[in-house]
Order: sequence, then structure tokens, then C-alpha cells
Amino acid sequence: MLKIRFFRRGRKGQPFYKIVVTDKNNPPASGRFVEDIGFYNPRTKEFEIKKERVLYWTEKGACPTGVVKNILIKKGVLRGKKEDVVSFSKKRKEKAATKEEKFSTEEKKEESTPEKEKESSGKEAKSKEDLVEKKEKAEKETSEKKKEEELPGEKEKNNEGEGKNNKEEEEKKKDEDEKEKKEDKDKEE
Repeated sequence: MLKIRFFRRGRKGQPFYKIVVTDKNNPPASGRFVEDIGFYNPRTKEFEIKKERVLYWTEKGACPTGVVKNILIKKGVLRGKKEDVVSFSKKRKEKAATKEEKFSTEEKKEESTPEKEKESSGKEAKSKEDLVEKKEKAEKETSEKKKEEELPGEKEKNNEGEGKNNKEEEEKKKDEDEKEKKEDKDKEE
């Protein structure tokens, strides 16, 4: 059986490929191939092929390898779908599978929480209003924090003794906000 495949040439780290027709079982080493039908330079992206000869050999039964087929499809010589030519080791496949499982379980958890809120409240309108209120509270808190971040520097310059009291008050506010959030969650459940 004949194959249309790459024949690597060039120096170390500077590959250059001839596209040749050769027997499937014999590598195209030192000129033992049926016909040279083009070349491909991946560094400069140069590509030249004899389209008539590619079509001739494919009619005769020569099959291009995966990479060559993808390049021929990309350049418009052949028609069809590109092949997946990258193969993964067993370890890499397992890692990818575990990452997908973790990602899918996280998505399911995120999707299930709004549904539970809707079921517990009984009305979708209330849950939407609650979500809007929570967003507004969060926006207010962030704006207050920005203001507080700007102001403490000025306060410390003016009143060094009052800086500790301000920090204590901020901590108390945070604790109260966390308690309110917990109570809101408990009410929703």
C-alpha cells in the first residue's frame, strides 16, 4: 500500500520536509521513495505541491498520513475533514478526564444552588429580588471599602490614636455583615 508522507530533511532544529509517495512499510530514507510531489517548510510556512500528482496518486490508492492530509485540506488540494493527529499518553488522558469531571461537578453545583433557592422560596420573583438586593449590598460594601481604603491614610496622619479604633470598628462591621449574610442564607433555606 502506498502512503503520501513527509520525508524529513534539514539540519538539527531546522526541519524541512519533502512530501513523497512511498511504500507504507518502507521509510523513505536516502531517496527510496516512488515520487517526490512537493515540500513543506514549517519555519517559513513555505508550501509547494504538485496538485495533479497528488490527485493521481490518491486515485491509485495512496493514502496521505494525518498531518499531510490536514495540510492538503488546509491548502485546498483535498476536500474533507481534518484528522486529530495528536496522540496522548495514558497518564495525560487520565489527567484530562479528571479535570473534566471536576469542572463538570463544579458547574452542576453552581447550577443547582439557584434552583434550590427558587424551590425554597416558592416564587421566582422573590428569588430574583433577593439576588438583586444581594448584588446591591455587595456593590455598596465594595464602594465603602474603597472609600475606607482612601480615608484611613489621611486619618492616621491627623489622628494616630484613633487609627486603632477605626480598625476595630471596621472589624465589627465585617462581623455584622457576615452575620447578616448567614441569616439571609438560613431564611432562604
